[in-house]
Amino acid sequence: MSAYLLTSEESERLLFKKVQPADFEKWLPFHKEPLSSQYWSGLPKDPKVACQQQFDRIFERYNENLGGMNALFLKNTNILVGLCGLLVQQVNDKQELEIGYSILPKFWRQGFAFEAAEKCKLVAFERQWAKSLISIIQINNIPSQKTALKNGMLLDFTTTYHNNEVHIFRIHA
Repeated sequence: MSAYLLTSEESERLLFKKVQPADFEKWLPFHKEPLSSQYWSGLPKDPKVACQQQFDRIFERYNENLGGMNALFLKNTNILVGLCGLLVQQVNDKQELEIGYSILPKFWRQGFAFEAAEKCKLVAFERQWAKSLISIIQINNIPSQKTALKNGMLLDFTTTYHNNEVHIFRIHA
C-alpha cells in the first residue's frame, strides 16, 4: 500500500478510498465549476485537462509513496463527495506533510472538508507520520483557511508555492 493513505478509514459520514481511474467522470464537475479554481493560478482552463493533470499527479504520488488524495464517499449512498489526503510536499526546500482537501461544489458548506481534514490529522498523529502537519492555502482562499483554523491549525508563515502566494497553516502533534 502507498504511504500516508487513509484507505479504508472512515469518519462520521465518509469512507476514505483510493482514487480509481473510474472516479474521473465523478470528479470532473469540480473542474467545471469556475469557483473551484478561482484562487489558484496556473491551472489549465479546460476542465478535462485540469482533471487529467490532477489524476495523473494522484497516481504518480501513489506510485512514488508521496502520500496522496483519498476519494471521499458518503457512507450511506457511496456517492463521491471530494478528495482529501496527506501529501508529501517540498515547501521552501523543506519536506512537509500536508493535509490537502477539495470538495465537489454541490457538497460545499456542509462540513465535509473539515470532517475529512480532521480525520487525516488524527490518523497522521496517531501513526506518528509527522511531528507537524501543514495546509498550503492561497492567501485569498478564506473558506479553506477557515477549515484549517477549525482543524486546530495556525498561520505559520506566508510564501510563494508553485507561483501562488500562499499561507502555510500548521499544527503540531
